[in-house]
Order: sequence, then structure tokens, then C-alpha cells
Amino acid sequence: MFKSFHPSINELQTPLIIAGPCSAESEEQLLEVAMQIKAAGAHVMRAGAWKPRTRPNAFEGFGLEALTWMQNVSIKTGIPFVTEVATPNHVEMVLKAGISMVWIGARTTVNPFLVQQIADALKGSDMPVFVKNPVNPDVSLWRGGIERFLNNGLTKVAAIHRGFSSYENSVYRNKPNWELAIELRRQMPQLPMIGDPSHICGNTTLIKEVAQIALDLQYNGLMIEVHPHPEKALSDAQQQLTPAAFCDLMKQLIVRKASAENAFELSKLEDLRDFIDEIDDAIIDKIAERMNVARKIGQYKNENNIAILQPERFREILDTRTKKGISNMLTKEFILRLYSLIHEESIFQQTTQMDNSAKIKSEKTK
Repeated sequence: MFKSFHPSINELQTPLIIAGPCSAESEEQLLEVAMQIKAAGAHVMRAGAWKPRTRPNAFEGFGLEALTWMQNVSIKTGIPFVTEVATPNHVEMVLKAGISMVWIGARTTVNPFLVQQIADALKGSDMPVFVKNPVNPDVSLWRGGIERFLNNGLTKVAAIHRGFSSYENSVYRNKPNWELAIELRRQMPQLPMIGDPSHICGNTTLIKEVAQIALDLQYNGLMIEVHPHPEKALSDAQQQLTPAAFCDLMKQLIVRKASAENAFELSKLEDLRDFIDEIDDAIIDKIAERMNVARKIGQYKNENNIAILQPERFREILDTRTKKGISNMLTKEFILRLYSLIHEESIFQQTTQMDNSAKIKSEKTK
């Protein structure tokens, strides 16, 4: 990660670990955390100088004063800092203060005009930039924000997966929607991905689980919020670990190998992958067979003047398939997504069949 910027990171065989408080609250706070997280294995310290808040009159950070604290602590401890920027003016102050890295927050990523202004303000610098996913689940918007920095010649760009807002009830503050982060990596395979368990969870109880999932998905690093006294934090108190808890977390997380290393392990893995390929072939054949039946249903509905969409039938399918899936160790969410896609394709096949039948009938009557 960012080898030319921080050589010591290049020497480590572990993922990039970014840790620190949600907000920079004092120089003493930053120094206390910096020494402890560095000893625990963190490579970069995070701290917010400006905090975008939902409503006015809430704590919005100490701004320029906080940058001075970061600069002083970085000199004393040798740990580089990353902070959030949301305007070109923030960028100007960060560059003058000598802050090492910046991240673009989720509320900023949703605004392409503002992201472009920030990218233009950073043009010509060697500043590493981390781009958080937008608040809403939109991979294109996330990728677009990243591309604005790449197009301006910034080469040290990474994504931060911090989860997505949802109106659904969830154990998470921001639903991870892992498949969206995976899709971004598929589209941009060379892009480093950093997991942000703190913002995904919104609490400390789930951080270990989510952090481990990110590492198991071969993320390039983690960003975790750490505060010396979370109960007194001026922002996001519920999701910040104590330095001691962060130290324990670093000891418990497992960094797995990217692939099998010896011939015997590799041969077993390839055998299992071959088996997966065979199963996938069978799945596609069965789905094609199902769609063939759907086209026959479409023809029948057309001949008998029956509406394509049958909500009660779809609810029955979701209910029975979900129960079947759960009994076979599949998650309810997966079954619902899978059959929503299958139902969408089935509707398309039936509609196409009805349209074709209508065209044929029309041509015969000419």
C-alpha cells in the first residue's frame, strides 16, 4: 500500500491498518491514542478535523487547530495521519499542514461536482486519497468518484467500504452489502480496498466479525475507530474501541493466505473448483429449463387472456423457497435476492413470449 509514500508499510506482510478517533478532540488525546495504536500494529492514524453532521449546532470538529495537533503528534510519534476533506478549502489547509493522506467521506462521494473540485485541488500532489463508498448503494457513483482522482494524475487512490444506508431494520448502522464492494473490485481489480468495520457496525460488538470478513475477502486493510475514553467522545461514541480493545482485536484477527502454496493443497483446491464448475453448469441448465417452462406459461396466459404478474404466486414461491433454502444452510437474504432475479427473468421471458404470439397473430390476420 502506497509503497513510495511510506517505505515501512512496504516491509510489512500484513494489511494496512488505519486506526484512531472519529474526531481530533485535543493534542493530548491524539498523542495518547497514537502511541498505543502504533504499538499495537497500526500503520496510519485517522482523525477527523471536520465532521459533516446531519443537523446544525452539533460538534463539527476543530478544523485548522486539529490539523496542527495532528502535525505535532506525527512529528513526535512518526505515525502518518489521514483526515477527511470535503471542500477544496479543506484540501488547501491539509496540504499546508503537511498531513499525509486524506479520505473522501460518504456524504461527499455522492456529489460528483464537489468530488471533482477536490480532485482538482489535489492535482499535481502525491497525496494518497481514500474514497469512501457513497451513502446510497451505487457502485457507478463510487467508481466515478475514484476515477475523478485517477484522471487528475493521482496514483495512490484506494476505496473504503463503510457500508450503505438503508431504511430496513438491521443489526448494522450501515448495511455492508458486500456484493457491491466485490463488484467494484471486479471492475477495478488493481484498486486497493479498505474495510471500515466501525461505520458498518455502528457499535463495538460486531467489529471483530466484520473486520475478519473483510480480511477473508482479501481486503488490503482496515480502518478502525479508537478513542481513549469512548463514553466521552464528541462524535460516534458507540462505535469506537478503547486502545486496549484495539490491541486485543489486532491479536485476534487472522490474515489468511491468498492461495494454496504447495502442490498438494493446490491440487485439492483445483478438484473442488472443478466440482463447483460442474455444479454451475447444472445450475445454468436448470435455470434455462425453468425459463423454457416460463415461456410456455406465457403462451398459456396469452391464449387465455391472463395477466403476467401474479403477486400471490410469487409470494408463495418466496415463502416455500426461503424455507427450503434455510433448511439447507442458505440465508434468507440470499434466497430472496436469488428468486427476485429469477422472477424478473421469468417475467421478461413471459412478456417476450406474449409479444411474439401477438405479432404472429397480427401477421396472420393481415
